[in-house]
Amino acid sequence: MIATAVAATTTVAALTLTPTALSLAPASPAGAAGSTPLIGADGSVPDGVTAFDDDVAAVANLNPDLLDALRRAATDASDAGITIIVNSGWRSPEYQEQLLHDAVDTYGSEEEAARWVATAETSPHVQGDAVDVGSYDAVTWLAENGAAYGLCQIYDNEAWHFELRAAAISDGCPRKYFDPTYDPRMQ
Repeated sequence: MIATAVAATTTVAALTLTPTALSLAPASPAGAAGSTPLIGADGSVPDGVTAFDDDVAAVANLNPDLLDALRRAATDASDAGITIIVNSGWRSPEYQEQLLHDAVDTYGSEEEAARWVATAETSPHVQGDAVDVGSYDAVTWLAENGAAYGLCQIYDNEAWHFELRAAAISDGCPRKYFDPTYDPRMQ
């Protein structure tokens, strides 16, 4: 969970994942020993990243089922002339805590920040189970078509935030929470 404006101000460094960092997320071929270092090893995302950028940790460390659904949706959106940009995906626990700290500074309290950024213990981003997308056209396209891939908006206040809900393919997306403070997973 993070506003697009915050994601756009993130600096990115190319780092090699250490064995400790690898234990924080699903293993990926790009993070294997002797391979090319992942961009944004903490989960920070440079501008213009798509679901097909396997060299970016935020993409490479997504849950494989979520990544597959996102890639299928991105391919079909592309046929409609829409590019789905990944503004955020998997995040390290340390990066998630930094985002939360920054949100407290921005919003003035932990309670208000919790409407936008979860803790490392509760964030689905840390588990690789959430993706934040842009642009406006991509968000709109996914909001209208995402259920066919199992991709659902979870929060009313975060139109860009999608998670995989496999049952949505046949049953439609579940009702959204007003904001993360209403989500029982965030308690």
